[in-house]
Amino acid sequence: MNIEALISKAAGEAVKALYGMEATEKMLQLQKTRSEFEGNLTLVVFPFVRAAKKSPEQTAQEIGEYLQQNCAAVEKFNVVKGFLNLSVGDGAWLQLLEAIDADEHFGTKSVHEGSPLVMIEYSSPNTNKPLHLGHVRNNLLGWSLAQIMEANGNKVVKTNIVNDRGIHICKSMLAWLKYGNGETPESSGKKGDHLIGDYYVAFDKHYREEIRELVAQGMDEEKAKQEAPLIKEAHEMLVKWEQNDPEVRALWEKMNSWVYAGFDETYKKMGVAFDKIYYESQTYLKGKAKVEEGLAKGLFERHDDGSVWADLTNEGLDQKLLLRSDGTSVYMTQDIGTAEMRFQDYPIDKMIYVVGNEQNYHFQVLSILLDRLGFKWGKELVHFSYGMVELPNGKMKSREGTVVDADDLMELMVEDAYKTSMELGKFDDMTEEERREIARIVGMGALKYFILKVDARKNMLFNPEESIDFNGNTGPFIQYTYARIRSILRKSVECRTENVEFATAHNENASGTAEANSTRYTLHSKLSDKEIELIQKMNEFGAVVEQAGKDYSPSGIANYCYELTKVFNQFYHDYSILNEADEQKKAIRLMLAKNVAKVIKSGMALLGIEVPERM
Repeated sequence: MNIEALISKAAGEAVKALYGMEATEKMLQLQKTRSEFEGNLTLVVFPFVRAAKKSPEQTAQEIGEYLQQNCAAVEKFNVVKGFLNLSVGDGAWLQLLEAIDADEHFGTKSVHEGSPLVMIEYSSPNTNKPLHLGHVRNNLLGWSLAQIMEANGNKVVKTNIVNDRGIHICKSMLAWLKYGNGETPESSGKKGDHLIGDYYVAFDKHYREEIRELVAQGMDEEKAKQEAPLIKEAHEMLVKWEQNDPEVRALWEKMNSWVYAGFDETYKKMGVAFDKIYYESQTYLKGKAKVEEGLAKGLFERHDDGSVWADLTNEGLDQKLLLRSDGTSVYMTQDIGTAEMRFQDYPIDKMIYVVGNEQNYHFQVLSILLDRLGFKWGKELVHFSYGMVELPNGKMKSREGTVVDADDLMELMVEDAYKTSMELGKFDDMTEEERREIARIVGMGALKYFILKVDARKNMLFNPEESIDFNGNTGPFIQYTYARIRSILRKSVECRTENVEFATAHNENASGTAEANSTRYTLHSKLSDKEIELIQKMNEFGAVVEQAGKDYSPSGIANYCYELTKVFNQFYHDYSILNEADEQKKAIRLMLAKNVAKVIKSGMALLGIEVPERM
């Protein structure tokens, strides 16, 4: 039973019976009553004033009286100007609590055969360096968004496009050939992605030295950047790669395999995965072919130098290069090719790209081009644009080796969680194995929550120390509350509340009409305001999940979990559960606690965050 839906339907019947008006769903939306007024839900009556031909106060009074007489959920009401504040009866709240308890997947929708298919692209790493803090935000957002879309009843395919070709890849390859002395992940003890990243940094170091030498000899700096021997060799290697040179291709495959093994280890620690991985080395030729096809159809134009362009001036944009004069592709071409392959592989209804906001223009153009080329989801593709992660000491620079490495960051978070928990005495009765596992859950939860609670569109400052705090709007605070509830339930001989029968007298098939709701609820115990607030907050979960899906907003889920946790802790501070003498009150509170834990676990799972059974 949904109390809001029940009252909203009854309010619609009231407006029709009193004023002969057919009210729309939007007119009948209920709000949570403001804390300074008595009531649980508020109906704004201004939309009905014209039909009523009465003042807002009189209109609200008449609708309130109708609801009190004809809707069993409404116990009493009060009017403040054009606002009708409704107090819901305890029996209705308890019936709602029972409904929440009975629904194992409360707040989420199931996926069925006819569900739309949403494809989500995230991660998009380069094979010349390990994943860093920026990738962490990308992966966490992408994974969470996938969980949220699935919870809204969509089939979801999680994809990754790996940038495994281009001049930056050749830089690492060339540096390894020149300075590596045959070093491997096995011989060095380094993860493969870290090893290759070191050579990307080494290339830049030697390249800068060559530039400085040329400038000292009197060459202009911009020319020196082009004439430096290293960059020339890298470009020569890229040409050989394009020509399928067997030695270059063999080296490329070997070094990429080291990187992929390293990526897999990082993804596993992070708790993310993919259903399908695409590689730009396999998609760029598809993109070139698709552009040539569009050229033949008159969708694009070839300039005198042989380059191919899309004229977007009619769209209020400029002209966009698709193929260079030498026939080589650009990123846009590769994205078109990847789209072609994906469209062949899956019947996509919606495509979501999780990419930073520096690529806003790119995806604006891509949407137009895919639509021109006939992709049914092209025009409505979603660029899930997010802000950059900044550090207290400034921005990250990969080529200078000043990035915050994802593996190092995760290790730091887990170690900090371990130390903090030891200092607070939370590990006193645990084995070392249990301590390490809980430290992993708490440390990763702190990292994920700190990143996901921020509106994705905003730049954010990441501070590891602030994230590991057992108080405030943090992952550990929510995890600790969950563990506390699980401890309460374990201690209680009545933790299995499914069989507790509440003494209620109500019509089983209540539908909100006068006939069906004429019977009143009778209870053996009265609910406190804090208990009602907790039920009402839990009941919001489904709407929060739905809104998060519409807004593509993991932060909406995160902040709801925090709000629910706060409401529970306020309730727990004021009311005893295990020491309550009244058995029915105790049973109600156990059921409340059990379902708060269920909703917290479900909400945190949508963020990719685990919750420990004990802390």
